[in-house]
Amino acid sequence: MKEISILAGFSSLQSAQQAANELQQLGCSTVKIDEVSSYPGEGVDRIMNPITGEIPNLGSMTLSGDFPSGRDASVLAASDPSASGMADRGAEATMPNLLLTCLVDDAISSKANQIIQSHGGLI
Repeated sequence: MKEISILAGFSSLQSAQQAANELQQLGCSTVKIDEVSSYPGEGVDRIMNPITGEIPNLGSMTLSGDFPSGRDASVLAASDPSASGMADRGAEATMPNLLLTCLVDDAISSKANQIIQSHGGLI
């Protein structure tokens, strides 16, 4: 039988987990939930005081980004209006930041899509 992959975005972890549980009960072979972001890294794990001057870059402090590839990426991220505080992150605040991935048999893919959409997932 042919398997297909479905990628769906969720804004709520609870909704994503409920959908994942139902998909597993449906018989999906693989169901996984990951957190995604516009910026790389795990984010800031400590409180930083910008007055001390011990901040690696603006993107790390304001966007919770980690830029191991070098200074170029952090400079580009700092040009984002969200980094300066002159923007409210607009639609980004409501964008799905959780990615549900599942492998499902083609015969039940329409039912899997219905389950995802019933929990607020965007396919």
